[in-house]
Amino acid sequence: MAANKPLTGIELIDCAKANSQELVDIVASRCGYGENVSLFEQELKKSCQEIGIDLDSFYDLKQIEQQRFLKTKKAGVEIAPDTYREL
Repeated sequence: MAANKPLTGIELIDCAKANSQELVDIVASRCGYGENVSLFEQELKKSCQEIGIDLDSFYDLKQIEQQRFLKTKKAGVEIAPDTYREL
């Protein structure tokens, strides 16, 4: 669901993180920036700097979230039968 007005600050960061698996133009729209991807990235960078995070673009945030996902995925334990017949 797209925001009614452009998000800023921590709300913008949270929205961008929650949608990090999408393309940047989709995330910009969902965060209330419509088709203005450059303004979205500018505001995202500004919001991150305000809380002490060095971020150059949405792509950087996307990489961070992918790495975090892979770490949590590796930390879990997978329990499954040896074969499909044992289901």
